[in-house]
Amino acid sequence: MKNTTALDRVEPTSDSGFLERIAIGVARWSERWFPDAYVFAAIAVAAVALGALAIGAPATQVARSFGDGFWSLIPFTMQMAMIAITGYVVAVSAPASKLIAALARVPRSGRAAITFVALISIVLSLFNWAISLVFSGLLVRALARRDDLEMDYRAAGAAAYLGMGATWALGLSSAAAQLQANPASLPKAISDITGVLPFSQTIFLPQSMIMALVLGLVSLAIAWFSAPRDTRVVTARDLDVDLSEPATPPARAQRPGDWLEYSPLLTLVLVALGAGWLAHEFTTKDPLLAISNLNTYNFLFLMLGMLLHWRPYRFLQAVKMSVPSVAGVLIQFPLYGGIAFILTKAAAPGGEALSHVLAAFFVSVSSHATFPAVMGAYSAILGFFVPSGGGKWIIEAPYVMQAANDLRVHLGWAVQVYNAAEALPNLINPFWMLPLLGVLGLRARDVVGFTFTQLIVHVPLVLILLTVLAGTLEFVPPAMP
Repeated sequence: MKNTTALDRVEPTSDSGFLERIAIGVARWSERWFPDAYVFAAIAVAAVALGALAIGAPATQVARSFGDGFWSLIPFTMQMAMIAITGYVVAVSAPASKLIAALARVPRSGRAAITFVALISIVLSLFNWAISLVFSGLLVRALARRDDLEMDYRAAGAAAYLGMGATWALGLSSAAAQLQANPASLPKAISDITGVLPFSQTIFLPQSMIMALVLGLVSLAIAWFSAPRDTRVVTARDLDVDLSEPATPPARAQRPGDWLEYSPLLTLVLVALGAGWLAHEFTTKDPLLAISNLNTYNFLFLMLGMLLHWRPYRFLQAVKMSVPSVAGVLIQFPLYGGIAFILTKAAAPGGEALSHVLAAFFVSVSSHATFPAVMGAYSAILGFFVPSGGGKWIIEAPYVMQAANDLRVHLGWAVQVYNAAEALPNLINPFWMLPLLGVLGLRARDVVGFTFTQLIVHVPLVLILLTVLAGTLEFVPPAMP
């Protein structure tokens, strides 16, 4: 074991790089002063309400708008919660565990292992961000159990987080893209401005896929070159991380009434029915339209989770383990619904709501050419304080999309501007790290030095890509639902 104290592992040392010292300082400040995300959502309600009052909206109308909008996002709230639950359930299934064990045998060096984890995290994030977090974290633990692999556990943990910090919002589980493609979940305050934007206008734009590819390749390169080697490697053993496997549930029913819970019979019935419905959806509709439906997307992963766990008991145990991860969604999204209504419904005597005032401001400080960079920078900064992709989009969309309309910016690309920028603060925001850190047994300050290095490169790269690629797209008037 290296001659390294616990304090040395989490504090900057004399040989720490300049960026690493800054990153650790940011992590220390965040862990000490950063409140729960619910507090930021409540602050946002107060700020928007005060803004509406400041432009002359009557207090009674502000209060009524808040109450009217409070429950307006119930379908979307449930859909977002199901993304997290189904992703977690799939990632912790027995077949996934076997796949993780096989993948853990692939890398031949510590640096290769870290880059390999980054690749898995990025690829999986394009399908489901929750699967990316949990599966990648479990892969890091499996790699750390290898006695023949000298892998820095902190860097590997940061690599497992790259999907969430680099590419997830450009993939299928992007809350903003999913919301814009689903008229049943899209708030009227947004649909009146943008209409419905199918995936072909957002995440499946060639420009969007180019951006995801570039960000992925750059992230892998940074993971490779920033991986500690030789005496600077800190393993899971050095950090006293418990790598033992969790206890497995009983393999057989403990009482007669439990036999159906331990039998695959009901799973087979439900999955057969589900498979029939999915086959109908994908054969009778455009596959892009089918998968862009949030209900279909969640249904697919739910059926997959049932099938992979095989027995209802194991499936239900996985669901119970996943529920804590959705607590923030359930309690915060009603607040975001109230905010959206205050922004768009609480009007001043002249008839203008706060969203129009904010849209006019965006138009005044940007042009058709500069809008992507201005909006991207704004969304990234706000994202550090409002860590919720879907919830924050509901707040931002009424005024930034109105500004995009006024400046004749491609509306689908404006959604992708938000998506690419939204991921940036995740690289240093402890909120989204928590599920992964729980799997790894680490603290934010252990990994943030590596994720901050990614952030330094990603910020200018993202803003440049957003601006350059926007120039290849023409404005398309919104198609109303």
